[in-house]
Amino acid sequence: MQWPGRSAVWIAGALAFVGLCWVTLAVQAAPDEDKLGKREGYPIAGVGAGKKRNWYFDEVVRVGSFTHQAEIPGLFHGGVNELKRSPRPLALPQAPAEPAYRWGTDRNLTIDDFLARQRIMGLLIVKDGVIQVERYQYERKPSDHFTSHSMAKSITSLAVGIAFGEGKIASLDDRADKYATKLRGGVFGETTIRNLLRMAVGAKYQQGYNQGEGDTAKFWPVVERTGIEEALASFVNERERPQGEKFYYVSPATLALAAVVQGATRMSLSEYLSPRLWQAIGAEGSATWRTDRTGLEVANGNFNATLRDYARLGIVLANDGVRPDDPTKRAIVPREYLLDATDERRAPEQFRPGRATPYLGYGYQFWLYPGKRRRFVMLGVFGQSIFVDPDIKLVIVQTAANQTPEAGDSSLGRERDSFWRGILRYYD
Repeated sequence: MQWPGRSAVWIAGALAFVGLCWVTLAVQAAPDEDKLGKREGYPIAGVGAGKKRNWYFDEVVRVGSFTHQAEIPGLFHGGVNELKRSPRPLALPQAPAEPAYRWGTDRNLTIDDFLARQRIMGLLIVKDGVIQVERYQYERKPSDHFTSHSMAKSITSLAVGIAFGEGKIASLDDRADKYATKLRGGVFGETTIRNLLRMAVGAKYQQGYNQGEGDTAKFWPVVERTGIEEALASFVNERERPQGEKFYYVSPATLALAAVVQGATRMSLSEYLSPRLWQAIGAEGSATWRTDRTGLEVANGNFNATLRDYARLGIVLANDGVRPDDPTKRAIVPREYLLDATDERRAPEQFRPGRATPYLGYGYQFWLYPGKRRRFVMLGVFGQSIFVDPDIKLVIVQTAANQTPEAGDSSLGRERDSFWRGILRYYD
């Protein structure tokens, strides 16, 4: 951690505060510790005590696997790509004390209450580039790499935006198979990049999250056998509605976008984004991304980074694609693309909050938060999220090991939203 421009007294106070937080967390039991593998040392799927466990479905390896996904052997029958750290990390100073955030119906619940009620592995709140809160549970720590789940979809979208800005993608209204030629003959290849970004493929495909559910359970074994592009071209060959007509969330759309970026740039996503995004935002550590057997990133999820580096990404997004300490104000992500991706006022009516879903809207692989201000969210199953409010430069990063994949199927969905609203009230 860096402490630019701070006095020795300030640093000592801040370090004492951080130490106090760690002591507090060490004696406070996190929810469902034993169900999540504490007695076995939070095992990793496929390794040691977790050898016969499924990394995604089995609770006892959830914490270990969600923080060591790159170490799980044989996942997707592929490998692990690296995004290299920045030689010039973005400084993240820490406030000397946590703000007195309150949330809940009576506005009397605290951060400690949120952590005691929900399976939060890591929580980081940043305001104006300064860490206000940094907490960990289940013996996790700042150096752990937390898996993104579907937050990686937003990172894939940023790759599309950067490639579009560089002219490697000529138009978002080009068909995917113009760049990813192996997708020819399939529904995803015949869909425009813009409609892939908006999850408006119209494909006859049932998304599922629970074991054995929907087309998801049938699709992934094909990916493991053949690779992503061949699976995309062969598995879905029928639309149930015209593309662009309606939002319907299907993870293969993001896989098609990854293939588009790889075809347009002649690089893997990780190779392409290392200098252009990960190093550019000032990431302090490297990140990893799991691949299929062909080396293509499994871009619907499977990105892994520290909480602080997720926060650095959020800070750059809150500053409309610009690193705040860059005197040149160079756009890392083209500003107009980012606004199209995250501003509900730029989205067609059917993709806005209350229309795409009863609550959230959907941009270019980003969820659009309802309200008068532009706010947007990166979301992943089992409780992963990065909330961004560009107006007040607020970033809330959360990683979790929720009991259900979809937060709305448990109390987490409601309580996380209430928690966010409590923080927003504090700054209003």
